[in-house]
Amino acid sequence: MPADIRADCEPGPRLPRRVRIGYGLGSLCTGTFATVPGLILLYYLTNVLAVPAAVAGAAVFLPKAWDVLINPLVGAVSDRSRLRGGPRRPFLLIGACTLPPLFALIFAAPPLRGAAAAGYVAVLFLLAATAYAVFQVPYVTMPAEMTEDPAERGRILGWRVGFLGVAILLSGALAPAIAHADGDSPASYRTMGIAVAVLLALGMFGAWFTTRWAPAVARSEAEPSLRAQLAAARSHRPFLFLAGMWTLQALAIGVMLAGVQYFATYTLGSPTAVTPLFACLIGPLVLVMPLWNRLARLRGVKGAQWCASLLFLAGAVLLAFTPAAGPALGYAAVVVIGIAYAGLQLLPLTMLADTLAADVARTGKRRAATFTGLWTAAETLAFALGAGVFALVLAVTGFRSSDADHRVAQPEAALTGITAGMSVLPAVLAGASLWLLHRYREDRTEPVPPQPVPPQSVPPQSVPQQSVPQQEETDRVD
Repeated sequence: MPADIRADCEPGPRLPRRVRIGYGLGSLCTGTFATVPGLILLYYLTNVLAVPAAVAGAAVFLPKAWDVLINPLVGAVSDRSRLRGGPRRPFLLIGACTLPPLFALIFAAPPLRGAAAAGYVAVLFLLAATAYAVFQVPYVTMPAEMTEDPAERGRILGWRVGFLGVAILLSGALAPAIAHADGDSPASYRTMGIAVAVLLALGMFGAWFTTRWAPAVARSEAEPSLRAQLAAARSHRPFLFLAGMWTLQALAIGVMLAGVQYFATYTLGSPTAVTPLFACLIGPLVLVMPLWNRLARLRGVKGAQWCASLLFLAGAVLLAFTPAAGPALGYAAVVVIGIAYAGLQLLPLTMLADTLAADVARTGKRRAATFTGLWTAAETLAFALGAGVFALVLAVTGFRSSDADHRVAQPEAALTGITAGMSVLPAVLAGASLWLLHRYREDRTEPVPPQPVPPQSVPPQSVPQQSVPQQEETDRVD
């Protein structure tokens, strides 16, 4: 087919390939920062810096809870931005200059132990979380503003999710391997922090540089305050149910990430088992992603999300039987969870992009940054809360903290708590998310309904023709 005819047949212009790939590079940051602290930080505090489990949980959770406030504010500020380079890219650059060194400093603690070490880590983690928000919120908003073509948004998200899988696999396997290379010593964790900081910088600067060629076909409208942003979310029921579903599933994943190092050490019997265990979890991500895309086309995105959610639930339940059946079952269950996790990384983002596009068509307002700011705040809070919840399980079951030079035996209740926290608790959370998924109604993209003409200027017989479509639209949204 000639190029000019093929272009006419396509629903919208394609973005340059370097923009799609370059934008995807940003997921080297988002995937890494979402993975490594959740995977390592709690264990670093309890097993290297001798921080009690409850205090360690607070040190991990409270800085990330800050995201609930900072993410929507970053979204509003970037909406209003008139900085040179566009409303989003300058924020990407600020995040790229600040997050990598702050992340390295988290694991470069001075020779402190206990509560003092927890305080140091909490302050640096708070600063790093703020720098991450400055990068992430504008980054997530950009696809809705680079193109109005749903197919092109899907291609952008495909690159994003692909790099996300690479980031999670690379950082999730690399960080524990470096950290355990010298017997969980503080020096090995410092080396790990520097290595991960380099990976963060590569993705963040790469996304900032390559999106300079991205078009800006749309612009979000900022809500004037956090209260207004929350009001906008409450008025959009599909977004509420979708965000609630993903928050519960992100919490389940966060609990698993926080528990996987403990599961490897105390259930499978070796701290280094975390690397193959994590490979089983993330390895399927890139391999099965095209299958989830195909299933979404065949059964709809919501139908595919049902399949991914149920598969995750089944894998979590299966994981609970590892102590009785042996490590082989544990690895197999984690593979099942990894296949489901691939879908959970792709499908909610696809549903979010479609929901935001439908909101534009229905209301005439471009509120992508508002909704994505709330989405990312809920997501990061859920991942942080996952570590806090798992720390609470450790504290309740009597887990004993230690430093790198003095290992202690764990009581039987703590060993049981580690397995249950890694399996039963995520299964319960995933099951609860299914109700919200059931309540979610796929939002069709429809134009804003015409405004009714004043009755005095319209013949009586034409009034029902204006009122009926509005009632149908109201019923559908409600």
